[in-house]
Amino acid sequence: MASKLALVTGANKGIGYEIARGLAQHDCAVLVAARDRTRGEEAVAALSADGGEFHYVRVDVTDQSSIAEAARWIEERFGRLDILVNNAGITDSPVPVPPSGTDVPAMRAVYETNVFGVVAVTNALLPLLRRSPAGRIVNVSSRLASISAHAAPDSTVPSYLAYGSSKSALNAITVQYGKELRDTPIKVNACEPGYTATDLNGHRGVRTPAQSAKVAIDLALLGEDGPTCGNFDENGPLPW
Repeated sequence: MASKLALVTGANKGIGYEIARGLAQHDCAVLVAARDRTRGEEAVAALSADGGEFHYVRVDVTDQSSIAEAARWIEERFGRLDILVNNAGITDSPVPVPPSGTDVPAMRAVYETNVFGVVAVTNALLPLLRRSPAGRIVNVSSRLASISAHAAPDSTVPSYLAYGSSKSALNAITVQYGKELRDTPIKVNACEPGYTATDLNGHRGVRTPAQSAKVAIDLALLGEDGPTCGNFDENGPLPW
């Protein structure tokens, strides 16, 4: 088996798929976590064709029973987890919407995946991460999360109230877990992958998933002297 075990949520496509591929190239066995079994197993088959060790595990981040079952399976099969990448995310709209036009039920659905799902998965897998000599948690955030960028008088950041604020909450969650785990070997960071061409935005992004996966991969492989409680893009630390 590879030297490290990683789990990536939403890994059947897009940035998550490329994070899984990249981690395998760095001697990680990767658990490809996805809601849909068929799509997840197809992703494992495609990834495995290029070499590396991949396993499908069903994880619906909005379904506590699926999360608990995944944690039990990892416990029985591997006994520990070294890397968790909370990548799964949804939006309520692929185009900007004024805050006053936000659909509240749709916003709740976004928070179920992007916020509560991250907490549920992290809490379920944290006992396994604590068994790692160098556990790493990476939360995939967004430039739309930056409160300071939105507040600037000359801000050009588009308005996606549900998605953007869910990622702001994710940044806060990152800091809270990092604070709790600061005196352990576990490091917790957020990353901003950039405006990427994925299903989430109708493939309007200007970056490829492979380009955008790199920052998450780097944070997942941080050395002992690496940062925690941080927010990073490919060029370094970002303001919250």
